[in-house]
Amino acid sequence: MHAADDLLVEKGFAGLTIEGIAQRAGVAKQTIYRWWKSKVDILLDTLADDAREALQWRTDEATGTEENLAAQLRRTADFFDEPAGRVLQALLGHAQLESDTAAALRAGFLKEQRDRDVAGLRELLARDPELTVDDRALGHLVDLLLGPLYYRVLVPGTPIDTELVNSTARLVLALAREASPKAI
Repeated sequence: MHAADDLLVEKGFAGLTIEGIAQRAGVAKQTIYRWWKSKVDILLDTLADDAREALQWRTDEATGTEENLAAQLRRTADFFDEPAGRVLQALLGHAQLESDTAAALRAGFLKEQRDRDVAGLRELLARDPELTVDDRALGHLVDLLLGPLYYRVLVPGTPIDTELVNSTARLVLALAREASPKAI
C-alpha cells in the first residue's frame, strides 16, 4: 500500500499501474490481484488506513473550543499535503468520471470520515455547557467547517492558510452558538 501511495505522488493517477505497484513493492503482480482487483481498490484501502490516524479528532482539555477547532482544521490541511491526502484528491477526481469509484468512495471512506467528523465536533461542542446542537445542525456545521478546506484544495488548488483555518473555526463556533437553543 505504501508503494501505491509513493507511485501516485510520483506519477499521478494515470501513471499508476498494478505492474508498477508490484514492482515497487517487490512482489508478483498476481499477489496484488489476490488482494485487490484494481488500483482504485488499493488506493481506497491505503486512504482508509492513513486517514484514520491523520484526521482523528483530538481535544486538548487545556485549550478552548475555538483553538481545538482550529487545530483540527490544521490537521486536515496538513493531511492534504501528505501522500494520503494526494490519494484522496486523486480518488475524488477519478470519482467525477467513474461512478463505481464515486460509489465506493462515498459508501466507504467519505461516510466513515464524516461520521468521525460529526462525532468529533459533537464531543468538542459538548465541552461547552452553553452549547446544545441537534444532529441536523451538527451536520451543517461539519459541512461549514470542512467545506472551505476541500474547496481550497480541490477547486483553485491553493494552500490552506492560517487565516482561513482560524476564521473558519471562529465562524463555525459562532454559528454553533446561534443554533443552540440555550442561546435563545
